Amino acid sequence: MSSNTNFLAHFESHLLAEKRVAQNTFAAYKKDIDQLVEFLCAKKVEIRSCKTDDLKKFIGYLKRKGLNSKTIARKISTLKLFFGYLSEKFNISNSAESLIFPKHQKSFPSFLTEQEIEILFKTAGEDESSRGIRNRVIIFLLYASGIRVSELVNLTIDQIHFDTGFIRLMGKGNKERVIPLPKPMLELLRQYIDVIRRDFLPKKSIIKTDFLFISGFGKEVKPITRQSIWNILKKILMLSGIKKKVSPHSLRHSIATHLLKNGANLRSLQMLLGHEQLSTVQIYTHLDDSHLRIVYDKAHPRS
Repeated sequence: MSSNTNFLAHFESHLLAEKRVAQNTFAAYKKDIDQLVEFLCAKKVEIRSCKTDDLKKFIGYLKRKGLNSKTIARKISTLKLFFGYLSEKFNISNSAESLIFPKHQKSFPSFLTEQEIEILFKTAGEDESSRGIRNRVIIFLLYASGIRVSELVNLTIDQIHFDTGFIRLMGKGNKERVIPLPKPMLELLRQYIDVIRRDFLPKKSIIKTDFLFISGFGKEVKPITRQSIWNILKKILMLSGIKKKVSPHSLRHSIATHLLKNGANLRSLQMLLGHEQLSTVQIYTHLDDSHLRIVYDKAHPRS
Protein backbone atom coordinates (compact mmCIF):
# COMPACT_ATOMS: atom_id res chain seq x y z
CA MET A 1 0.00 0.00 0.00
CA SER A 2 2.21 2.76 -1.35
CA SER A 3 -0.19 5.57 -0.38
CA ASN A 4 0.24 4.56 3.28
CA THR A 5 4.01 4.91 2.92
CA ASN A 6 3.54 8.33 1.32
CA PHE A 7 1.36 9.59 4.15
CA LEU A 8 3.86 8.28 6.69
CA ALA A 9 6.75 10.08 5.00
CA HIS A 10 4.83 13.38 5.01
CA PHE A 11 3.89 12.98 8.67
CA GLU A 12 7.45 12.17 9.72
CA SER A 13 8.73 15.20 7.83
CA HIS A 14 6.08 17.33 9.57
CA LEU A 15 7.21 16.08 13.00
CA LEU A 16 10.89 16.74 12.36
CA ALA A 17 10.83 19.89 10.20
CA GLU A 18 7.76 21.75 11.46
CA LYS A 19 7.01 20.55 14.99
CA ARG A 20 10.70 19.88 15.68
CA VAL A 21 9.97 17.17 18.21
CA ALA A 22 12.77 15.52 20.18
CA GLN A 23 14.26 12.30 18.80
CA ASN A 24 12.73 10.18 21.56
CA THR A 25 9.29 11.70 20.90
CA PHE A 26 9.68 11.17 17.16
CA ALA A 27 10.65 7.52 17.70
CA ALA A 28 7.57 6.98 19.89
CA TYR A 29 5.23 8.57 17.31
CA LYS A 30 6.80 6.54 14.51
CA LYS A 31 6.47 3.28 16.43
CA ASP A 32 2.78 3.97 17.13
CA ILE A 33 1.94 4.80 13.50
CA ASP A 34 3.98 1.89 12.14
CA GLN A 35 1.97 -0.39 14.40
CA LEU A 36 -1.28 1.10 13.08
CA VAL A 37 -0.20 0.71 9.45
CA GLU A 38 0.79 -2.90 10.05
CA PHE A 39 -2.65 -3.56 11.54
CA LEU A 40 -4.48 -1.81 8.67
CA CYS A 41 -2.41 -3.62 6.02
CA ALA A 42 -3.37 -6.96 7.57
CA LYS A 43 -7.02 -5.89 7.25
CA LYS A 44 -6.35 -4.52 3.72
CA VAL A 45 -7.48 -1.04 4.74
CA GLU A 46 -5.90 2.10 3.25
CA ILE A 47 -5.21 5.07 5.55
CA ARG A 48 -7.22 7.28 3.18
CA SER A 49 -10.30 5.10 3.68
CA CYS A 50 -9.72 4.33 7.37
CA LYS A 51 -12.87 4.81 9.48
CA THR A 52 -13.35 5.42 13.18
CA ASP A 53 -14.52 1.83 13.52
CA ASP A 54 -11.19 0.62 12.08
CA LEU A 55 -9.34 2.63 14.72
CA LYS A 56 -11.57 1.25 17.47
CA LYS A 57 -10.71 -2.26 16.28
CA PHE A 58 -7.03 -1.29 16.40
CA ILE A 59 -7.43 -0.08 20.00
CA GLY A 60 -9.24 -3.34 20.85
CA TYR A 61 -6.30 -5.21 19.35
CA LEU A 62 -3.90 -3.26 21.59
CA LYS A 63 -5.97 -4.10 24.67
CA ARG A 64 -5.90 -7.80 23.79
CA LYS A 65 -2.10 -7.56 23.59
CA GLY A 66 -2.16 -6.55 27.25
CA LEU A 67 -1.20 -2.85 26.91
CA ASN A 68 -2.20 -0.78 29.92
CA SER A 69 -4.55 2.19 29.77
CA LYS A 70 -1.75 4.75 30.02
CA THR A 71 0.04 3.32 26.96
CA ILE A 72 -3.21 3.08 24.99
CA ALA A 73 -4.02 6.71 25.89
CA ARG A 74 -0.63 7.75 24.52
CA LYS A 75 -1.26 5.84 21.30
CA ILE A 76 -4.67 7.49 20.92
CA SER A 77 -2.92 10.87 21.26
CA THR A 78 -0.65 9.83 18.39
CA LEU A 79 -3.65 8.80 16.27
CA LYS A 80 -5.34 12.13 16.91
CA LEU A 81 -2.19 14.00 15.94
CA PHE A 82 -1.66 11.86 12.81
CA PHE A 83 -5.21 12.03 11.46
CA GLY A 84 -5.51 15.69 12.43
CA TYR A 85 -2.47 16.38 10.26
CA LEU A 86 -3.84 14.29 7.36
CA SER A 87 -7.18 16.07 7.60
CA GLU A 88 -5.56 19.48 7.40
CA LYS A 89 -2.92 18.60 4.80
CA PHE A 90 -4.73 16.14 2.52
CA ASN A 91 -8.40 16.78 3.33
CA ILE A 92 -8.80 13.24 4.67
CA SER A 93 -11.62 12.57 7.13
CA ASN A 94 -10.35 12.79 10.72
CA SER A 95 -11.43 9.35 11.88
CA ALA A 96 -9.55 9.75 15.21
CA GLU A 97 -11.38 12.88 16.29
CA SER A 98 -14.14 11.07 18.22
CA LEU A 99 -11.85 8.53 19.92
CA ILE A 100 -12.19 8.61 23.71
CA PHE A 101 -9.23 8.26 26.05
CA PRO A 102 -9.48 5.36 28.50
CA LYS A 103 -9.69 6.08 32.19
CA HIS A 104 -6.63 4.86 33.98
CA GLN A 105 -5.87 4.42 37.63
CA LYS A 106 -3.13 6.70 38.82
CA SER A 107 -0.22 4.89 40.39
CA PHE A 108 2.37 6.38 42.69
CA PRO A 109 5.79 6.77 41.09
CA SER A 110 8.48 4.51 42.48
CA PHE A 111 10.96 6.22 44.79
CA LEU A 112 13.59 5.50 47.40
CA THR A 113 13.36 6.60 51.02
CA GLU A 114 16.01 8.93 52.42
CA GLN A 115 17.57 5.97 54.25
CA GLU A 116 17.69 3.96 51.01
CA ILE A 117 19.32 6.90 49.22
CA GLU A 118 22.02 6.93 51.93
CA ILE A 119 22.62 3.21 51.39
CA LEU A 120 22.72 3.71 47.60
CA PHE A 121 25.25 6.55 47.89
CA LYS A 122 27.40 4.59 50.35
CA THR A 123 27.51 1.63 47.95
CA ALA A 124 28.27 3.88 44.96
CA GLY A 125 31.17 5.41 46.89
CA GLU A 126 32.93 2.10 47.52
CA ASP A 127 34.34 1.74 43.99
CA GLU A 128 37.35 4.07 43.67
CA SER A 129 38.16 3.18 40.05
CA SER A 130 37.61 5.78 37.30
CA ARG A 131 34.46 3.95 36.23
CA GLY A 132 33.27 3.73 39.82
CA ILE A 133 33.77 7.47 40.40
CA ARG A 134 32.04 8.27 37.09
CA ASN A 135 29.09 6.08 38.09
CA ARG A 136 28.94 7.73 41.52
CA VAL A 137 28.78 11.18 39.91
CA ILE A 138 25.93 10.03 37.65
CA ILE A 139 23.88 8.62 40.54
CA PHE A 140 24.54 11.64 42.78
CA LEU A 141 23.68 14.09 40.00
CA LEU A 142 20.41 12.39 39.06
CA TYR A 143 19.27 12.68 42.66
CA ALA A 144 20.78 16.06 43.60
CA SER A 145 19.41 17.87 40.54
CA GLY A 146 16.26 15.88 39.78
CA ILE A 147 17.04 16.08 36.06
CA ARG A 148 15.59 13.68 33.53
CA VAL A 149 17.80 10.89 32.17
CA SER A 150 17.41 12.36 28.67
CA GLU A 151 18.75 15.66 30.01
CA LEU A 152 21.66 13.99 31.77
CA VAL A 153 22.93 12.06 28.74
CA ASN A 154 22.95 15.29 26.69
CA LEU A 155 24.50 17.43 29.43
CA THR A 156 27.60 19.39 28.40
CA ILE A 157 30.37 20.80 30.56
CA ASP A 158 29.52 24.40 29.71
CA GLN A 159 26.03 23.94 31.19
CA ILE A 160 27.61 23.62 34.63
CA HIS A 161 28.33 27.06 36.12
CA PHE A 162 30.76 26.49 38.97
CA ASP A 163 30.93 30.21 39.78
CA THR A 164 27.22 30.41 40.61
CA GLY A 165 26.61 26.76 41.53
CA PHE A 166 23.89 26.20 38.95
CA ILE A 167 23.23 23.90 36.00
CA ARG A 168 21.48 25.54 33.05
CA LEU A 169 19.19 23.14 31.18
CA MET A 170 17.09 23.17 28.04
CA GLY A 171 14.22 20.85 28.89
CA LYS A 172 10.99 19.72 27.26
CA GLY A 173 9.53 22.17 24.76
CA ASN A 174 12.89 24.01 24.60
CA LYS A 175 12.15 25.64 27.95
CA GLU A 176 15.22 26.76 29.86
CA ARG A 177 15.60 26.33 33.60
CA VAL A 178 18.41 26.60 36.11
CA ILE A 179 19.01 24.10 38.91
CA PRO A 180 21.05 24.82 42.06
CA LEU A 181 23.56 22.18 43.11
CA PRO A 182 24.86 21.56 46.64
CA LYS A 183 28.55 22.29 47.24
CA PRO A 184 29.58 18.59 47.64
CA MET A 185 28.01 17.84 44.25
CA LEU A 186 29.92 20.68 42.61
CA GLU A 187 33.18 19.46 44.16
CA LEU A 188 32.53 15.93 42.90
CA LEU A 189 31.78 17.24 39.41
CA ARG A 190 34.97 19.31 39.39
CA GLN A 191 37.05 16.27 40.37
CA TYR A 192 35.36 14.18 37.68
CA ILE A 193 35.88 16.78 34.92
CA ASP A 194 39.49 17.60 35.85
CA VAL A 195 40.78 14.11 36.62
CA ILE A 196 38.43 11.25 35.71
CA ARG A 197 36.63 12.20 32.50
CA ARG A 198 39.76 11.93 30.32
CA ASP A 199 39.93 8.20 31.10
CA PHE A 200 36.81 7.67 28.98
CA LEU A 201 38.26 9.30 25.87
CA PRO A 202 39.75 6.83 23.37
CA LYS A 203 43.55 6.90 23.59
CA LYS A 204 44.10 7.59 19.88
CA SER A 205 41.14 9.87 19.36
CA ILE A 206 41.72 13.49 18.33
CA ILE A 207 37.99 14.22 18.50
CA LYS A 208 36.97 16.70 21.17
CA THR A 209 33.55 16.67 22.78
CA ASP A 210 31.86 18.78 25.41
CA PHE A 211 29.47 16.06 26.61
CA LEU A 212 29.87 15.56 30.34
CA PHE A 213 29.46 11.78 30.32
CA ILE A 214 31.02 10.03 27.33
CA SER A 215 31.55 6.61 25.82
CA GLY A 216 34.55 5.97 23.59
CA PHE A 217 34.57 3.22 20.98
CA GLY A 218 37.70 2.99 18.83
CA LYS A 219 38.14 6.55 17.62
CA GLU A 220 34.47 7.45 18.15
CA VAL A 221 33.29 9.60 21.04
CA LYS A 222 29.60 9.62 21.92
CA PRO A 223 27.50 10.70 24.89
CA ILE A 224 26.68 7.93 27.33
CA THR A 225 23.45 6.11 26.50
CA ARG A 226 20.24 5.88 28.51
CA GLN A 227 20.69 2.10 28.63
CA SER A 228 24.12 2.54 30.21
CA ILE A 229 22.59 4.69 32.94
CA TRP A 230 20.01 1.95 33.59
CA ASN A 231 22.75 -0.67 33.86
CA ILE A 232 24.83 1.48 36.22
CA LEU A 233 21.93 1.99 38.62
CA LYS A 234 20.87 -1.66 38.38
CA LYS A 235 24.36 -2.83 39.38
CA ILE A 236 24.64 -0.41 42.33
CA LEU A 237 21.14 -1.35 43.55
CA MET A 238 22.09 -5.02 43.45
CA LEU A 239 25.30 -4.39 45.42
CA SER A 240 23.41 -2.25 47.96
CA GLY A 241 20.82 -4.95 48.63
CA ILE A 242 17.89 -2.67 47.78
CA LYS A 243 15.16 -4.89 46.37
CA LYS A 244 12.76 -2.18 45.15
CA LYS A 245 11.97 -2.02 41.46
CA VAL A 246 13.34 1.43 40.60
CA SER A 247 14.71 3.14 37.51
CA PRO A 248 16.98 6.17 36.98
CA HIS A 249 13.78 8.24 36.76
CA SER A 250 12.94 7.04 40.29
CA LEU A 251 15.79 9.20 41.60
CA ARG A 252 13.93 12.23 40.22
CA HIS A 253 10.80 11.07 42.05
CA SER A 254 12.87 10.50 45.18
CA ILE A 255 14.32 14.01 45.41
CA ALA A 256 10.88 15.51 44.70
CA THR A 257 9.36 13.42 47.50
CA HIS A 258 12.12 14.30 49.96
CA LEU A 259 12.00 18.02 49.17
CA LEU A 260 8.24 18.09 49.70
CA LYS A 261 8.57 16.15 52.93
CA ASN A 262 11.14 18.66 54.19
CA GLY A 263 8.97 21.68 53.45
CA ALA A 264 9.73 22.75 49.87
CA ASN A 265 6.82 24.60 48.29
CA LEU A 266 5.09 23.22 45.21
CA ARG A 267 5.99 26.14 42.94
CA SER A 268 9.72 25.78 43.65
CA LEU A 269 9.47 22.06 43.00
CA GLN A 270 7.68 22.72 39.72
CA MET A 271 10.48 25.05 38.59
CA LEU A 272 13.22 22.65 39.69
CA LEU A 273 11.73 19.70 37.80
CA GLY A 274 10.71 21.67 34.71
CA HIS A 275 6.98 20.85 34.79
CA GLU A 276 4.71 23.19 32.81
CA GLN A 277 1.75 22.81 35.15
CA LEU A 278 1.77 23.08 38.93
CA SER A 279 -0.79 20.26 39.03
CA THR A 280 1.78 17.86 37.54
CA VAL A 281 3.74 18.03 40.78
CA GLN A 282 0.83 16.24 42.46
CA ILE A 283 2.24 12.89 41.30
CA TYR A 284 4.91 13.33 43.98
CA THR A 285 2.47 13.97 46.79
CA HIS A 286 2.30 10.42 48.14
CA LEU A 287 2.94 11.70 51.65
CA ASP A 288 0.58 11.68 54.61
CA ASP A 289 -2.47 13.91 54.23
CA SER A 290 -1.65 16.20 57.14
CA HIS A 291 1.76 17.13 55.71
CA LEU A 292 0.27 17.63 52.23
CA ARG A 293 -2.39 19.91 53.65
CA ILE A 294 0.26 22.14 55.23
CA VAL A 295 2.43 22.28 52.08
CA TYR A 296 -0.55 22.88 49.80
CA ASP A 297 -2.04 25.60 51.99
CA LYS A 298 1.29 27.44 52.04
CA ALA A 299 1.62 27.23 48.25
CA HIS A 300 -1.96 27.90 47.14
CA PRO A 301 -2.63 31.59 46.27
CA ARG A 302 -6.18 31.46 47.71
CA SER A 303 -5.50 29.49 50.86
